[in-house]
Amino acid sequence: MLRTFFICLATLLAHATLIGTAVAAEKVRVLTSFPPQFLEPFQKEFRKRHPAVAIEFVQRKTTTALADIVGDRHKADIFWASAPDAFEILKRAGRLAALKPRSTGAPDLIAGYPVNDPDLTYLGFALSGYGFVYNPNYLKERGLPVPRGWSDLAAPIYAGHIGISSPSRSGTMHLMVEAILQVYGWDRGWGIWSEISGNLATVTARSFGVSAGVARGRFGIGPSIDFLAKPEGMPEGATRFALPEETLFVPASIAILTDAANRDGAERFVDFVLSREGQALLLDPAVARLPISPAVYPVDGATDGNPFQHDSLFARGLFDAGLSAARYELVNIIFDEMVTFRRSELGRMWRSVRALEVALSERSDMGLAKLVSDARGALTRPPLSGAEAMELERWRGLVRVRRGLPTPEPQARLEAHIKARIEENMQQAARALADAAARLGRAALDTHGLEAVRP
Repeated sequence: MLRTFFICLATLLAHATLIGTAVAAEKVRVLTSFPPQFLEPFQKEFRKRHPAVAIEFVQRKTTTALADIVGDRHKADIFWASAPDAFEILKRAGRLAALKPRSTGAPDLIAGYPVNDPDLTYLGFALSGYGFVYNPNYLKERGLPVPRGWSDLAAPIYAGHIGISSPSRSGTMHLMVEAILQVYGWDRGWGIWSEISGNLATVTARSFGVSAGVARGRFGIGPSIDFLAKPEGMPEGATRFALPEETLFVPASIAILTDAANRDGAERFVDFVLSREGQALLLDPAVARLPISPAVYPVDGATDGNPFQHDSLFARGLFDAGLSAARYELVNIIFDEMVTFRRSELGRMWRSVRALEVALSERSDMGLAKLVSDARGALTRPPLSGAEAMELERWRGLVRVRRGLPTPEPQARLEAHIKARIEENMQQAARALADAAARLGRAALDTHGLEAVRP
């Protein structure tokens, strides 16, 4: 009798182990940068259709997620994010599995950009528009216009009114930095970012912090992606979103990782996201995204912002995600050394340049004009030339180094070189400003409010 009991107990335990293993195997881990209000509707609706499959969302900043996946520090089945260059980095690292195409009715190209990776390692599921989030009351109270283009943010009137995040901490911001470098060219692009940085009130830790800071009135304007422009918990109308004239529309994508433990469950989730039901969820106000499928938009035109009803969407220039991916960490390193770590110093110097330019508008002085031009040139000069930036093989080995860990020696030498070149530019600008201040004279300094600079 006792022997029979133990046999039955062993059988039950074996069945329980098998059931537990099956349940565990049906979990799908999704590594994503999207916020909870975006994820919850997808989790709820997917569970209704596939009750045996548990979706676990693991939220990470895109930059952190990339480092974790490439460095084998995090295991997941799916990567789901907005930044196209992030998928290119994972593709080049051999971390994305080949997928079967899904029919969504979307065109092959939007704004010259492929909706899906040509090699089908990632698929577009939504459109993302990159532009400005702004606080209408803040701007009205200060008499500030809504900027129309990226270069407008460099205007002196916006000094102290702009907040950004660092591209090394935000995939969204990285794409916007790279977009300016591609639209305007390497030299002019860095010049624009330097001038914008002279107007900064802060550099936030995450891209979410930009829209939250705008909504709270800490500053008035910030670069943002469309779906982050209305932060959760803020009053209606606290922020608005504007697309600049040279905006980017690029697909947000989804991919399955090569080492996915639950490939079948991951395929089901991708199927759902790209199905008509999954695409319709993007129109939920809590999600607030632009579906990639034209068929899910209301036929009565009730949804403003149907991108497929605007020809301008398809006339925009092409963003080269491959180029962005190849120099991803190089751009992050330069931005942090040139902007993030020197925000206050840049602000002081740009205020001095602008004060001198005002003084020049009231007098003719070729020597003074040259000194001001030299200072402006030094402040806007990147530490590497455009030709050097296109030596893409040099930058593929760069990595994001976690705080407290040593930087690989070749990268450490590069970072030291970049830092030295930037310091040289800043010293040159400081000397030119000091000489210009001396030439202008104390009376003029007091009139125009020129700040003291240290060569």
